[in-house]
Amino acid sequence: MKKTLIGAALALGLAVVPALAEYPDKEIQGIIQWGAGGSTDTVMRAVTPHAEQALGGKIIMQNVTGGVGALALNMVEAGDADGYTILFGAENPLLYKVMKLGEKDYSDFTPINVLARGIPILVARPDAPFNTFQEMIAYINANPKAVKFGSTGPGGLPSVVTAMINQKTPIDVTFVPYDGDGPALTALQGGAIDVMPAVLGAAVENIKAGTMKPIALFDVEPTPALPDVPTIVSTNPEFAELLPWGPFFGIFVKKGTPDDVVAKLVAAYQEGAKNEDFLKLMDSRGFKMMSYSGAEAEDFLSKWQSTTSWLVWEAGLAKASPEEFGIPKP
Repeated sequence: MKKTLIGAALALGLAVVPALAEYPDKEIQGIIQWGAGGSTDTVMRAVTPHAEQALGGKIIMQNVTGGVGALALNMVEAGDADGYTILFGAENPLLYKVMKLGEKDYSDFTPINVLARGIPILVARPDAPFNTFQEMIAYINANPKAVKFGSTGPGGLPSVVTAMINQKTPIDVTFVPYDGDGPALTALQGGAIDVMPAVLGAAVENIKAGTMKPIALFDVEPTPALPDVPTIVSTNPEFAELLPWGPFFGIFVKKGTPDDVVAKLVAAYQEGAKNEDFLKLMDSRGFKMMSYSGAEAEDFLSKWQSTTSWLVWEAGLAKASPEEFGIPKP
């Protein structure tokens, strides 16, 4: 019958136009910017199965690490803008320009969903000679360079939180570098360092187990994950102008992806982010749900880049001024 209809159409001189495939009509490649088991990997693998159900397609997830996330970002940006390659990323690309790590950032992408942000927390080894932020500052002032702070390199969460502290209460400590917050938190529990600025999601289970102790939550309100831990603004209100701040998790496609494809992905991940099991996971890890898309996501990314770029520049951690790239001062 199909051949007969095509033949009739040709006999009448009519064009035969194949039906357009409905997106998605093949597997989607999902590129995760960080390694297996990390916060970004955990969040994205938790929400994506629920988004797949809403989308009606399959997303094959792959970890592509290296270059502080730049390898994954460049891989997706170099591909086609067709919605069949998705970037699962975190905040780092917004600092690539000022840290001289790359020329691209999320302005080269369309945000599908900025899912959530992590909450920074200052933790110490269990037997550290201080229990509060004020006690820590007093001890540091009385013992210059004696306190060892864990670090994951310029632009990472520890360096940004330390820059916040230095902006309000200058500290003279010794920094010990580690390749990620996992090794640094392990070192903290073993007593190799004294203090570590970390994301709550990576530290919460160890805090509950008593292998490290919380000093202050760097947020404007308490978290249900650790309701008894004080926020930094409750004892030091001057930090309020720098907060809320934290690392975030987002889903992106290359700029130029068709609007209807973007709309389908946005709807799928907004639905996935409402899943009860996913929300329970986020609460247990101490993440703040946002689920921003469209203009709301663009506004969040712009403000995050502005605040953080200028903070690391003024702290002497950046290699280029944000002004050089037209990043406005907050």
